[in-house]
Amino acid sequence: MSLYAFALVGIAATLLLVIGLASDLRSFDRTSGGYEPPYKGYTGTPTDWNTMDTTTAGMSYRGRILNVLIDCTTGMITFQWFKLEIPFREFSPRALVVHKPREACAGRGFEPRF
Repeated sequence: MSLYAFALVGIAATLLLVIGLASDLRSFDRTSGGYEPPYKGYTGTPTDWNTMDTTTAGMSYRGRILNVLIDCTTGMITFQWFKLEIPFREFSPRALVVHKPREACAGRGFEPRF
């Protein structure tokens, strides 16, 4: 009987982890559409850079499970899970137009090269 209880706890923990990861990823980019140049006609709200913390290298979005780190010099997006950093990619042309990370980084005193 106790083996089933441990299995149930493991399944519940895994389910909560997956839900938290999905929630963090969806809350970072709340837009859809506008995938073709000139990237107009998107729906949703662009990223609110004012809600992010400033770090020595750029900005940090602190999620429930996953942090998103933005390097304001190179434009690299990195995921951080506990102390493990996983480089993801640089900003896409659509992200540069819709979310305006260059302007946000420059507004915080960085010199973006992306």
